[in-house]
Amino acid sequence: MNDDTVLDNPAWHALNGPHARFAETYGTVRRYHPDVSVFTGLPDERDETTWKDLAALAGPGVEVPLSGADVAPPADWEQVALGTGVQMLGHGVDAAPDPEAVILGAADAAEMADLVARTNPGPWRARTFELGTYLGIRRDGQLVAMAGERLHPPGWTEISAVCTDAAHRGQGLAGRLVRAVAHNIRSRGDRVLLHAAASNTGAIRLYEQLGFHLRRRTTFAVYRTPGL
Repeated sequence: MNDDTVLDNPAWHALNGPHARFAETYGTVRRYHPDVSVFTGLPDERDETTWKDLAALAGPGVEVPLSGADVAPPADWEQVALGTGVQMLGHGVDAAPDPEAVILGAADAAEMADLVARTNPGPWRARTFELGTYLGIRRDGQLVAMAGERLHPPGWTEISAVCTDAAHRGQGLAGRLVRAVAHNIRSRGDRVLLHAAASNTGAIRLYEQLGFHLRRRTTFAVYRTPGL
């Protein structure tokens, strides 16, 4: 497999590799435990069995987020939402530890969830922080900025949940944390990637300034499984 081929289907390769411990499996499909992440892993080659297995795993009438270059299921799956995104690689990031960044964990879970709810950087579940190392910056004891690791296809780690409290934006906290998380990723020999909504031009501009470049455009969608 080519060095970056796994990035064409990162959730699948993560769930069959470094994140296998988080996987729920039915037949040909995988998904993260719902308390950990919303992502589902489908094999690179998909057929009728793939969608039947996914429907069985999710249950009838359930909304399932899907992502990738080609995610369209059969016609009896109802499309609930559809959008485009970008996948970016961090080869040019000037990664460096940050002296103010602290490691976040279970004891910080409520604060992390609260910050995500106020800033909406993307999907978050009660145990998302278990996917990798999350770093935060505090002001007067309050968590005001955060970034961490999410999808982990072999050889790569995704930076995600990059967010800053509205009252503390404009101070460069997000960039500092991205560089610090990138430093942790590279220190164990992985390479850095991230995803963003194509409409989030402000975030994309920041990532480009930090040294990320576009690898490809992606599709993200939510479909409802067929009912009973």
